[in-house]
Amino acid sequence: MLAAVRSAAVLGIEAYDVTVEVDAATGLPQFTIVGLPAGAVKESRERVGAALINSGFTVPPRRITVNLAPADVRKDGTAFDLPIALGILVATKQLDARALERVAAVGELGLDGALRSVRGALPIARRVALGTERTLVLPPANVAEAALVSAARLSAPASLAALVNALRDGGPPEALAAPAVSAPDDTPDFAEVAAQESAKRALEIAAAGGHNVVLIGPPGAGKTMLARRLPGILPALSEHEALEVTAIHSVAGLVRPGEALAVTRPFRAPHHTISDAGLIGGGSPPRPGEVSLAHHGVLFLDELLEFRRHVVESLRQPLEDGRVTIARATMAVTFPARFTLVGAMNPCPCGGAGDPARACTCAAADVARYRARLSGPMTDRVDMHVHVGAVPPRALGASSGGETSAAIRVRVERARAAQRERYAAVPGASANAHAPPRWLDRRGGVEPAAREMLARAAEELGFTARSYHRVLRVARTIADLDGRASVTPDHVAEAVRYRRV
Repeated sequence: MLAAVRSAAVLGIEAYDVTVEVDAATGLPQFTIVGLPAGAVKESRERVGAALINSGFTVPPRRITVNLAPADVRKDGTAFDLPIALGILVATKQLDARALERVAAVGELGLDGALRSVRGALPIARRVALGTERTLVLPPANVAEAALVSAARLSAPASLAALVNALRDGGPPEALAAPAVSAPDDTPDFAEVAAQESAKRALEIAAAGGHNVVLIGPPGAGKTMLARRLPGILPALSEHEALEVTAIHSVAGLVRPGEALAVTRPFRAPHHTISDAGLIGGGSPPRPGEVSLAHHGVLFLDELLEFRRHVVESLRQPLEDGRVTIARATMAVTFPARFTLVGAMNPCPCGGAGDPARACTCAAADVARYRARLSGPMTDRVDMHVHVGAVPPRALGASSGGETSAAIRVRVERARAAQRERYAAVPGASANAHAPPRWLDRRGGVEPAAREMLARAAEELGFTARSYHRVLRVARTIADLDGRASVTPDHVAEAVRYRRV
């Protein structure tokens, strides 16, 4: 007998329909899975067989063939365990095929028949709910995530036996709304940072306009401390942004059981030994890398010049386009990657330059060679270069009394609101850092005197066209923070200061 069970799989951060066909024919006992299954899918034979037996069902000695259609797309993961088990039950006449007419199923099976969580529940729920009236059967641990799709009909039985009993009685049980587990907001506060007022100002500008920034200073100056506090002054995630972040983390398997919508902006800080595949994404099938996991958040590269050069150079496309495309022989997958890059680096190999407590011992050639590890094109793509000086010991012991992150965030959100209104009709632009250069040049409210100052600075400092427009974007952000409709020479002067490497 032939059985067909609806399911779905994830490619990139989108899901596509998969039909699990099961044929149980007479012949020598055999269990074969076809349709380009990866290793984890092939191993489902053992999991499914044990789960069926331990759940009280039988596995007759038949020639069982499982086809995962479409058969020309590689299948990966453990989510096909449940639909394969249901298909075997229908094919061996232990379950009526009509019970699965309006059902789609995903889930990993334990050897005792328990349903375990899978990756990509959110995009799968979106796909199943798209123009269908099917109920998505999935593990209980994925309910909070899948329930973010309001149109999805969900069922989350605890085990294979419970699901089959419910199907025999008329249909899968409706999933109860599970309480979502919210990750605690443990973002550190800017009020804890002593001194460093100029660096705080620069990070406020970066947050307000979505600008990339590099912090340059001696060891112990507080570069990492400052960078880790940047997410605390970024605007709250919109519903659309939160769904995108959740979908990416779901595909990567980083959503905890019971966790639902992302509520805080991501902060990713990979080690400098990371590979280009780990940073950009890769594998087969392709998985999101750190640039995508930092989507709508912060990617922090501490000790920037210690990263391998080709790894840093791979950031060029996502910094420009806000997405990264991973091409393989059989497919090309695009992941979103719109993040704020924050780098931290020493001014020289010994780290003593700019530190009043100790003298730099590096030769000029060593410093030049060290700084050359960051190529010109990558340097050009960084909007702001901020020098962070060493903090005097007496300032460390004093009560900081600085502004809190909440107070700074109020100004940032006000500036972002002005930008959303300004770019409402501009596709792909929600902040100044992403604004089309020519559009901003013509319609950004730049005063003639400010334009003349920027042109003069570009000539004297040898700006490229990209540098020119990045300074203009930063100046527009500074004007937004000041609540000004136009960009004045003072705004341009401050923005130019951040281009001085």
